[in-house]
Amino acid sequence: MNSKNLILILIFGVILLFGGCACNGYNGMVKMDENVKNKWANVQSDYQRRADLIPNLVNTVKGAANFEQETLTKLMEARAKATSVQIDPTNISPEKLAEFQQAQAGVSSALGRLLAVVENYPDLKANQNFRDLQAQLEGTENRIKVSRNDFNAAVQEYNGTVRTFPNNIFANMFGFRVKNGFQADPGAERAPEVKF
Repeated sequence: MNSKNLILILIFGVILLFGGCACNGYNGMVKMDENVKNKWANVQSDYQRRADLIPNLVNTVKGAANFEQETLTKLMEARAKATSVQIDPTNISPEKLAEFQQAQAGVSSALGRLLAVVENYPDLKANQNFRDLQAQLEGTENRIKVSRNDFNAAVQEYNGTVRTFPNNIFANMFGFRVKNGFQADPGAERAPEVKF
């Protein structure tokens, strides 16, 4: 075998090796990207479940005599704002994610105010429909937490792959970019002040 043939075989081998790595890396990144999109869909589904429960909760609370209408109005406004924020799962930008989080935090805050005000209405607290809805909301909040954690884990795995060598070369070539996960809400690092 002459040196020209040996060089051609080596070049062909390097091209095959590089092509195999590129295909394997690309396919792996596609699977991880799809997993991130799936986890995002689960997050949206759980937030939608919460939004769907709110009208039932509001209607149950409306039955209580003299209930503060402003609290219900603010909750419905927060729900409307939260359901209007849509994010394309193929392009979850930090700005859109922050906007989504802010809208959902508004719903959480309004729900918290509603449940605090309910304490002043013993008949409402004893209402079986209200207790059932409250239990469903609590379960939904737990689902949201799990979905957000699963989404963040999928984003972490994806980001780890697209940032490591040699995948980072293929990621840049094929347009795979680092994604952002959920962050703690501003001020979450401070414990709430409880006054009696």
